[in-house]
Amino acid sequence: MTQHRRYSGLKAGALAVPTIAALLLTGCSASTGSNASSGSSKEFSLSFATSNTIESPFQVLAEKYIEANPDVKITFNPQPNDSYDQTLRTQLQAGNASDVVVTSPGAGTGRSILPLAEAGFLEPLDDAAKELLPEGSASTFGTDGKVYGQATEITVAALVSNETAAQAAGGFPADFSSLQEQCKTLESSGKSLFALAGSAPPNTGLMAMSLAASRVYAEDPKWNDKRAAKETTFAGSDGWKSALEAVNTLKDAGCFQKGAAGGGFDAITKGLAGGTSVSGFIPAPSWKQLESAAGGAKFAVRAFPAESSSKSYVFASANYAFSINAASKNKDAAKAFLDWAAEPEQTKAFAEIDGALPVTGLDKYDFEGGAYKNVGDLIKDGKYGPLPNIQWPNSAVYDALATGVQGIITGQKSPDQVLQAMDAAWGQ
Repeated sequence: MTQHRRYSGLKAGALAVPTIAALLLTGCSASTGSNASSGSSKEFSLSFATSNTIESPFQVLAEKYIEANPDVKITFNPQPNDSYDQTLRTQLQAGNASDVVVTSPGAGTGRSILPLAEAGFLEPLDDAAKELLPEGSASTFGTDGKVYGQATEITVAALVSNETAAQAAGGFPADFSSLQEQCKTLESSGKSLFALAGSAPPNTGLMAMSLAASRVYAEDPKWNDKRAAKETTFAGSDGWKSALEAVNTLKDAGCFQKGAAGGGFDAITKGLAGGTSVSGFIPAPSWKQLESAAGGAKFAVRAFPAESSSKSYVFASANYAFSINAASKNKDAAKAFLDWAAEPEQTKAFAEIDGALPVTGLDKYDFEGGAYKNVGDLIKDGKYGPLPNIQWPNSAVYDALATGVQGIITGQKSPDQVLQAMDAAWGQ
């Protein structure tokens, strides 16, 4: 079993994970600059999204490249995550974007590879990038046999759990029924099983997809293909109905922290790091940053408890990529960096820096004893797939889900209304 097993049939679509990088993509300030300053093959610039003061894994990797190549100069251009997409596209259109930019597979966001490549903003990459493509994912990284992004890691999107807090609460619930009982017990003690950024659509959307993992995609990993072929709809899917009805179940059982509907990402970081919440719907690499901030608490990655253990399922995707600006004046230097980053030693190092899974060698990965021990068997047994919205045709479908779930939490929308809105958005 390799990391490629469940990636067949991917289509262009939007990614959720990059939009919730307040807990995943981190970075420190750096000087600004553009590719216009020099044509030297030993110099290039790098843009990436940041959200707080912890150093970005993209910058850490680039600094390691400088250590190995002291004659190379890299200008770092970190951008706030909430404006990264717009800034990147504006700079590409103006011709002053960085030589190397961090992008995402698919077509649903401003940083997504397919629309940027179609607009002529990205440079086709070589075989080193092609060799890192998870099986079946080529259509999200380019067209006509060309690849415009180099995958950096495999990101699991599930639950990150404060294992110390879970142990104090009697252990993590094994199924959805015991989950509801534990929610009520934790609520009575002023705590919660989940920390939710209810005011942040990316987080509510990821929660909904996590609920759909066992209800929709464990039952039918090809469900998105059927939706694309008009063989089913969101509103006509019992699994999707069950997933969104479960949002109300979680709310009624007291599974979220008080004030969750108005909570931001700080509610997740504070709740999990402080142990007042046991887990959160956030990208798996966040375990590392949370553990470093939690004063001794241990964190791990878990699948959302399914109705039964036999239906457990988790999402894992290659969600980030390095791309080269087609207008770059330093393409040789940029390509040299990407070739170096594609080496197994560097793909392993990047995953370790970020707390993710490596984009290569996952079939030999040692899950035991680490943060991914609870999802190791699922991955080895092929009970995983890419984030659903990678396969959706546009970002409007995910937006309808994420904002719709906000409405469910506040009582302003029903699950059926949200599913109908998702179907309407599919054809936009």
